[in-house]
Amino acid sequence: MNNSTPPSQMIRVPTALIPIVRQLSQIHRKGHTTELLQALQEVIAQFDSSVNLPVTELQQVENKLESLETHLCKQDELLASKLETLARHLEKIERSLASGRYSNNRPRRSAYPYQYQQAVEINSFAPENLAQRLGVTQHSLMKEWETQSEKEFISWSRNRDPSSLGWKLNVKDGLFYPVKQ
Repeated sequence: MNNSTPPSQMIRVPTALIPIVRQLSQIHRKGHTTELLQALQEVIAQFDSSVNLPVTELQQVENKLESLETHLCKQDELLASKLETLARHLEKIERSLASGRYSNNRPRRSAYPYQYQQAVEINSFAPENLAQRLGVTQHSLMKEWETQSEKEFISWSRNRDPSSLGWKLNVKDGLFYPVKQ
């Protein structure tokens, strides 16, 4: 077995450290390598524990991005909450307007005052068409149908319908039919 030390390697050292590295090399050549390594480890450990190194620019950018992400998440939650509140208020307003609470009790003028309008008999409506007629979305129409009894739904639709017609769903064909009073 060969107990000789491995050949030295060439490394680049900052200019300010060149004299110190030369002294370390001399100590090493005198056979004090083990003591030298232990002393260096102690110095490095003291340096690491006592000095707070400045945060690098990349770490600063990363920290700012994290805080921005947190802020944006909070803003998204706040916006979603505000939108839900606005949707509820809008639905209340729609219901109030449809019920006629805020009408001026004036007769509506015809768009064509000089023409006689014949009464049109309405046979049936698809959900999307009835929703439009009642001034609601198709989703909210179906939600009302699912959550109310048949009498409640007829009353609800009658209050929203421009001609005060109540509506009933025929499950077989999926169409809504007017209910005769």
